[in-house]
Amino acid sequence: VSAGMAEQALVSALSGMAQEGLYPIYTSFAVFCTRRPYEQVALTLAYPARKATMVGFLPGLTTPGGVTHQALDDIGLMTGLPNMTVVEAADATDMESVLDAVYPVQGPVYIRGLRGEVPKLFTEPLSLGHHRTIREGSDVVVLVSGHLTQSALEVVDDLRQDYPDVGLLNVATLKPFDDEDLIQKLTAAKHVITVENHWVASGLGRLVAEVLVDRRSSAQLTRVGVGDTFTHGGTASYLEDFYGLSSTHIRRAVLGALGVDSGEHDGTAGGGVVGLTEGVAEGL
Repeated sequence: VSAGMAEQALVSALSGMAQEGLYPIYTSFAVFCTRRPYEQVALTLAYPARKATMVGFLPGLTTPGGVTHQALDDIGLMTGLPNMTVVEAADATDMESVLDAVYPVQGPVYIRGLRGEVPKLFTEPLSLGHHRTIREGSDVVVLVSGHLTQSALEVVDDLRQDYPDVGLLNVATLKPFDDEDLIQKLTAAKHVITVENHWVASGLGRLVAEVLVDRRSSAQLTRVGVGDTFTHGGTASYLEDFYGLSSTHIRRAVLGALGVDSGEHDGTAGGGVVGLTEGVAEGL
């Protein structure tokens, strides 16, 4: 079914198809799976718990299209809906296996997907509700989701030569966020660093902050991601550096958690602290 630019109508049609026993899968840019048809997603898919899957490509800063196409709010929007399952792929293995992983879910699913040339980091298929331990460590634990897993892995492997107790975990299932093994690792750590291609106020960083508070953990939390700002267009590498989620910023956050001064300060570390709408007109 092709509905052109009528995303709201198409999402409503997904609900009807699911009610008739079909299993619809909708693929589009992440913003057109979430922000544009959000009322229809909430009321025709999530509210009646219809079995349908939406796959949103090019999320966050992975698209050069500027603020109109950059879904930096999609995780916050979709995890806020009852009955919704939210999953984010990190590599080619995840993309190959994610549809099989979510098929048993009897309700709506949102997948934050990848497109184009995608690295293969894992050999085991994605398992819904279970995290991956990439590197063991409990002093500083880096928790990453999505395509930034590759950057985080390179940074952690480099730093572990001098700081072997830096751990790295990958999480794909963002709702329900109830992997008890993962939660135990986070609450037991001295310092947790979340890394995400999303606004830190409503994405992975927010989910982890809630867990640490609910479990009364003494772990400190640093969130690496996009701060309270709209974003402009550009290449992914340029935007990640500008908004504070590049390898340089991940490294700086880990060293800060270890109490080591990296000697580099540019005002964008720890969540992309830039002017509220600095440079946004470039992407409009």
